[in-house]
Amino acid sequence: MTAEAGVAAPHRALPKSFAWGALVKDAAIGAAVALVLAVPLVGFRVVEINGDVTLTTRFTWVGIGVVSVFVGRLALGLWRGSRPAERKRSGALVAPLSRFGRRHATGVAWAGIGFAAILQFLPFTTRGTVDLATEILTYVMLGWGLNVVVGLAGLLDLGYVAFYAVGAYSFAITATTFGLSFWEALPIAGLLSALAGILLGFPVLRLRGDYLAIVTLGFGEIIHILLQNWTSLTGGPNGIGNIPRPGLFGLVFAASAPPGETTFHQFFGLDFSPSQRIDFLYYVVLALALIVNLFTLRLRRLPIGRAWEALREDEIACRALGINPTNVKLSAFAIGAMLGGFAGAFFATRQGFISPESFTFVESATILAIVVLGGMGSQMGVVLAAMVLVLLPELRFLAEYRMLIFGAAMVLIMIWRPGGLLSHRAPTILLHGARRP
Repeated sequence: MTAEAGVAAPHRALPKSFAWGALVKDAAIGAAVALVLAVPLVGFRVVEINGDVTLTTRFTWVGIGVVSVFVGRLALGLWRGSRPAERKRSGALVAPLSRFGRRHATGVAWAGIGFAAILQFLPFTTRGTVDLATEILTYVMLGWGLNVVVGLAGLLDLGYVAFYAVGAYSFAITATTFGLSFWEALPIAGLLSALAGILLGFPVLRLRGDYLAIVTLGFGEIIHILLQNWTSLTGGPNGIGNIPRPGLFGLVFAASAPPGETTFHQFFGLDFSPSQRIDFLYYVVLALALIVNLFTLRLRRLPIGRAWEALREDEIACRALGINPTNVKLSAFAIGAMLGGFAGAFFATRQGFISPESFTFVESATILAIVVLGGMGSQMGVVLAAMVLVLLPELRFLAEYRMLIFGAAMVLIMIWRPGGLLSHRAPTILLHGARRP
């Protein structure tokens, strides 16, 4: 009887009492740090009143921020202390979103594709909605391209915007100088971006971790400086304008066609509307994104995709298995750069004008945040994270604090979902007789 009670006792034991003193002290330290940071950043504001510049204070917002940090830090400590030991040993909690994604990933993907296909025909769709969806799909393409390098091959790249810029400028130069159409210049932009990826890959073959990140960051800055100073080729700070738009089988989307060409609305007997070009660009980027997704999914099932995953898990074991890490790294950089170049070419033709200011480190940080927050290696996670990060700046009523909210959201996701929003991904290859989780 005593033995049974001794065995059963741990299951009926109540959780240990919280160390309130330590929790309050930790929350107070966090609030003090928030106070020191919030006073200069949020507490003062320069405004113009009747032509005079005046310094005003916003200490109320400082107080709200400090109290929020204190309460949030205290709640986080209580949550951590209340988790069962089994969940502590097994890692982060499994969110219902992940379970739903594992069971219904295919259905959700097809539903998303169907919604994207009919978005322009929905009653609530406006031109702003289509523009926003086009921007989201552009970042999805960039996220899937960087996902090859970071999520699959495990190579931390902080200069991915360089390939984005190479693709955009390659398309702009070939289209404006040689008169190539979008569909003719698109593969050239992808190939030149892949070449840039190979050129980056050679110097970093022996680098890992932080050193690799520093070198890729430097590569991105080198490309940015070249774009600003190589005036004869890139136009320097003035950029390149009058970039041609894509057409549909020779039909141009314009009010009047150049000599020898036919406009889209004239061919189909429609009234001209600027939204026709906007809608066509949306479907172009949607088709490119679907092709990129299919391409990356197929690559992951090929030997090269398995080699990327082997390199990510253990480079030494990868060498022991006879895999050449040099070729694997170069292929990852080249393919990831090529996909980024396709996105850059579409960005150039959509904007009609590009300049070095469009390709700064902030873009690299945003693309990397999409991959990390979505879950490295997760295709659907990249889509979800791109939607979140693109839609967040559109909250105009939080325009002054959207970067603060963005940083806080990243911190919270790293605490509660360290693997990303959709961190689970089924194995690419299984042993005979094994079941998929």
